[in-house]
Amino acid sequence: MPEVSPPSQTVKVENLSVSYRTGAELIPALRSISLAVAAGQTYGIVGESGSGKTTLALAVMGYLPENGVIDSGRILFNGSDLAGRPLPEMRKIWGAQLALVPQDPLASLNPSLRVGVQVGEVIQHHLGLDGQELRSRVLDLLGMVRLRDPERIYRSYPHQLSGGQQQRALIAMALSTEPALLVLDEPTTGLDTTTQAAVLDLIRDLMQERGTAALYVTHNLGVVARICDRVAVLYAGELLEDGPTKGIYRKPLHPYTRGLLDSVPRLGENKSAIRLSPIEGAIPGLNELPHGCIFRPRCPLAIEICEQDPPLFESGPDRLSRCHRWQEIDRGEVTARQEHPFFEHRVAAAKPTQILDLQGVKVHFTQRGRLPSRLSRAETSGVRAVDGVSFQVNRGQTVGLVGESGSGKTTLARSVMGLTPLTAGEMKLLGQALPPSLRERDKAMRAHLQIVTQNPSEALNPYLTVGESLRRPLQTMLGFSREQAERRAAELLQAVHLRPEYGRRFPAELSGGEKQRVVIARAFATNPDLLVADEAVSSLDVSVQASILNLLNEMQAEHASGTLFISHDLAVIGFLADDVAVIYLGKLMERSHIDTLFEPPYHPYTEALLSAIPLIDPDARQAEIRLEGEVPSAVDVPTGCPFHTRCPRFLGDICVEGTPPWQTGADGKEIFCHIPLEQLQQDQSRIFEFSQGEAGST
Repeated sequence: MPEVSPPSQTVKVENLSVSYRTGAELIPALRSISLAVAAGQTYGIVGESGSGKTTLALAVMGYLPENGVIDSGRILFNGSDLAGRPLPEMRKIWGAQLALVPQDPLASLNPSLRVGVQVGEVIQHHLGLDGQELRSRVLDLLGMVRLRDPERIYRSYPHQLSGGQQQRALIAMALSTEPALLVLDEPTTGLDTTTQAAVLDLIRDLMQERGTAALYVTHNLGVVARICDRVAVLYAGELLEDGPTKGIYRKPLHPYTRGLLDSVPRLGENKSAIRLSPIEGAIPGLNELPHGCIFRPRCPLAIEICEQDPPLFESGPDRLSRCHRWQEIDRGEVTARQEHPFFEHRVAAAKPTQILDLQGVKVHFTQRGRLPSRLSRAETSGVRAVDGVSFQVNRGQTVGLVGESGSGKTTLARSVMGLTPLTAGEMKLLGQALPPSLRERDKAMRAHLQIVTQNPSEALNPYLTVGESLRRPLQTMLGFSREQAERRAAELLQAVHLRPEYGRRFPAELSGGEKQRVVIARAFATNPDLLVADEAVSSLDVSVQASILNLLNEMQAEHASGTLFISHDLAVIGFLADDVAVIYLGKLMERSHIDTLFEPPYHPYTEALLSAIPLIDPDARQAEIRLEGEVPSAVDVPTGCPFHTRCPRFLGDICVEGTPPWQTGADGKEIFCHIPLEQLQQDQSRIFEFSQGEAGST
C-alpha cells in the first residue's frame, strides 16, 4: 500500500534527483532532495545561481523542460505522486490545485487581452463560471490583492499597468481557484523596494488567511526573513541546511549558510569601517562536482573528514545540516563567520576636489498626442523626468542616488553621460562645463567619465574576447600601442581579481559576476575621474554582490575617483555611499550624509523607503509604512509637493498648493518638506530596532 502524506503536508518531496540531458550525457541538477511543505506554511528556497532552486520549483510543478529527467524520488501532492504524471493529467492539476507566480509578470501576461479577461479565463476553465457571476468573481479577486479601482484594472491591458500591479494581477490569477500550493519563483525581484514590501505583505497575509502552502524561491535573504516560516538552503543541487527561518538565521549550522548571511550588507555598516565578507571561489559546474562535501573547496572550516560525503545530520529540533562539524559550530568551538576586516578608505588625492557639479538640472521630453495631433505636429504634453536636481560629487566620494522606478535616476545618469540631452541647468566636470551631448565631448572628456550598467551581458560585445574589450578604450582613447594595451589589460584583470588568462575568454564563458568585473575593469581602463554605476549589483547573487561592492570601493580608493551610484536598495547604498540623494518624480526630496541617513528626522518619502527594506534579521522590529497608490506619471506631476498624493504625513492644502522649502538640520541633513524638522524629529522614531548583535543596532 503506497505511503500517504499526513493531512497537514500539502507537498512532500522524497529523495528527489533530477538531471538534464545534454546530448548523450545526463547532468545532475538535484540530488536526493527531501522536504515537506505544510498547509499555510511559506517555505523559502535559497542559494546562489546554479544551486537548483528553479529546477526544484519546476519539478514540484511537474513543468520541467523537455530535457529535464526525474531520475528517482517522489513528489507527493496531497498524498498522490506527481513524478512522471502524463501531461493531460497535469493540465487538470495546474491552475486548479497547483499555481505558479513567475518572476516577470509582463512576460507571463498576454499583451493582447485585457487583464480581467485573462483572470476570468482561469476561473472559467476550472470552475465553469460565466457571465456576471464570472465578472463579479474577477473583480472580487482584484480587490482581494489590494488593487485600487478593480474596474479600471479589469478593463486595462497589461502594458497599462505598473510592474507591481501586473504582479498583483498574476497573484489574483494564481489564487482564483484556491490552489493548495502556490509556487513563487523570484516574484518580487524586478520590483521597487516599496512595491516589493506591499506585495510581500500581500503574499504573507493571503497565505495565512487562506491556509495555502507556498514554495518561495529567491536569492534575497531579507525577503525570506520577512515572510518565510521555514527555509531550505541549496548548493550545487544538494540540500545543505533546512529548518525554521528564525533558528537558521539566528544560528546557522552550515558554513555555506553563514557565508550567505555574511555577504549581505547590514544597515549601519559602511565602507569607511568594514569590508564585506563574500564566499571565496565560485559554485562548481554540475558536471565538475568535487568529491566529499560539495562545499569543501570554498569552506573555511574544511578538514580531512570533509573529503567524505556528509549525510544530513539532525542538528536540532526540526533542523537538518549537511556538515561534519555542525556540533562544533553549535557549541561555539569553531566558527565559519568571517570577521569583517577593517578597510581604510584612503584617497590618493591630497585634498577633496569637486568632480561633478549639477545645478538645477532639468531633463524634459516632449510627448505628442494621438494621430491627429501627430499629423499636425502639435505638442500636447511634456514629461518632466528630471526637474531641477542639484548636488555635487567630490574626489574619492560616492554619492548614492535612490528612488523608485520612474523617479528619474537613470534619466539623470544618461544626461550626465551625454546620452540624453539636458533641457535646462548646468553640469560641470572638473570645473569645466560638460557639453550636453556625447557628440560634443572630445576623447579626453569621455575618458574622464565612464559607466557601469546593470546588465553586463549587454555591455560586452559577445564577439570580442575580454582582452579585446579591455584593449579598445586604451588604444582608441589613450593612444596606447597594441603591446602597451595588452600589458595594461592584464593589469586591469588582476586589479579586479581575475587571472590574466581571462583575457582569452569570450563573455559567454564567464559567470555574471565575472562579466561585471570585466565591465568594471574596462570602465577604469582610462583612469576616469567619475564612474556612474546604474544598478550595477542588483541582479547578482549576494556573495558576488559583496565582491563587486568591495571591488568598487578598492578601485575608487586606488584611482581617487568619484562615483555616482544609483540603486533602489538602501542597504547597498548605506554600505557604499558617503552622501545620499533621495529622488522622487524628478525632484530631490532629501540630501544626507550616510551617518545621518538612518536617523530621524526623515523626509516622509525616505521614511517609507527605509521601512520597506527587507531586513535579514528576523527578530528586528521595523516600522511598517506602506505608500498607497502608484508613482504618478511624470507627464502630470502633482502640484505643490510632488509626493503629496502618497504622503503618509500629508498636511492638507499647503502640500497641494505650495512648493516645499529646503530645510537644513543641525546634522547637515537637507529635507524638501513643509513639515518643520522639529516636528518630524518629534513625530518620528528610528525606523529599525535590531536584535542584539546585529550590525546597525547602535
